[in-house]
Amino acid sequence: MKTKTTVKATALLAASALVLLSGCGASQQQPADTEGEASGTVTVWAWEPALKPLVKKFEKKYPNIKIKLTNVGTAPKTTSAFTNAFAAGSGMPDVVQFEYSTLPQIVYGSEGALEDLSTYPISGWKDFYTSGPWSSVNVNGGIYGVPMDSGPMALFYNKATFDKAGISEPPKTWDEFYEDAKKIHALGDDYYISSYAGDTNDSNSIVAFWAQAGAKPFSMDGENLTISLKNDATIKKVNDYWQRMIDEGLIAKNIPSWSDEWFRSFADGTNAAIVTGGWMPANLAGSSAAASGDWRVAPTPVWSDSDTINSSNGGSTLALVSSSKNKKAAWKWLEYVTHDKEGIAAYTDAGGFPPSKDRLQDEEFLKGSEELSAYFGGQEYNKVLAQSALDVKEAFVFPPFWGYAMTAFGDSFGSVFQGSGKLDDAVGTWQQKLVDYADQQGFTVKE
Repeated sequence: MKTKTTVKATALLAASALVLLSGCGASQQQPADTEGEASGTVTVWAWEPALKPLVKKFEKKYPNIKIKLTNVGTAPKTTSAFTNAFAAGSGMPDVVQFEYSTLPQIVYGSEGALEDLSTYPISGWKDFYTSGPWSSVNVNGGIYGVPMDSGPMALFYNKATFDKAGISEPPKTWDEFYEDAKKIHALGDDYYISSYAGDTNDSNSIVAFWAQAGAKPFSMDGENLTISLKNDATIKKVNDYWQRMIDEGLIAKNIPSWSDEWFRSFADGTNAAIVTGGWMPANLAGSSAAASGDWRVAPTPVWSDSDTINSSNGGSTLALVSSSKNKKAAWKWLEYVTHDKEGIAAYTDAGGFPPSKDRLQDEEFLKGSEELSAYFGGQEYNKVLAQSALDVKEAFVFPPFWGYAMTAFGDSFGSVFQGSGKLDDAVGTWQQKLVDYADQQGFTVKE
């Protein structure tokens, strides 16, 4: 393991050190003022449509508070808009939604932008949420958000295609997934068990596969960042598996994730499965409606029969912005969405996937919606997803510049999934890009 130390400290390095100090001293600060009446307008930036029904319910409960819910775009666009507003010193919201993978980037890169919630009334909240989402909002000694949703991995598969291929049960292990891939591809040249193009959108999926197998290639300690991708035996094991799938032509490699073509392939059954986050049901039902009744949900395949460990793909938090002039009202909205029983129920009824243990055990939630249950052939799909969430034991640690890392992933991995190069080489290329970028940002990097 070698160490790279920057010669010149950058503003980001100083910022991260200040965040560390503020996080460590949070317990000595005065408790935040959250009690009593609150009023005024709270501006919320969020892309999640499931939040819309909560506005009227919240305003009925708190008639003196008005919520201005603004969708500034996708998750990456929200992050970009927020960092730009912070740099400009104006136009900031009171509350903002971030993906868990992006939160470290904001904490380290936009020092002081988010309120450390350690001084807020969150005693005991750790046990309220599943372990993965809660650990995701704990960054550098502080708590910089409250879990809003989660994305436990699960296998979504087209039962009609599986039946056509003579597969009676979904694969329980990755070895079975490989054997099923051969059976499905035997149906015709256009049939595949799944698709990965190695593009930016695939970065969370591949990383989730590594995480499920136990890989921990990133770690943070103040301004010290460890990046150990290319020498990780677990990552190599997972890469070898997917390299075989690529080499044998068992996965579709030319369908960009989230494209119209991608959803059409799910609709016509030629793309027979996807292993992704628990937020996928509404996406399938909305964009691949022609396959209604054909799809089912099963646990993520594991590496051995005795495994139950799962990982997450996606999920997001609501964070309180430090510059807010109405923190008391903003906190009441944040608390309502993430911790209030009524708010959580309304959010999950609208399609969000909950990180709270109580909701995951609620009979109403476990039944799921009638519409989505019909899409999944009458299956109580949320029972599978709830157990999948409980099987996520810890969060994956992302580097504090995941936006750049996603772009660099596509640049490094795309050609491999198109049949040029090897995944092991792509991992090495990606690591070097991340190390170089971290050096430029002022981090002390270990490989």
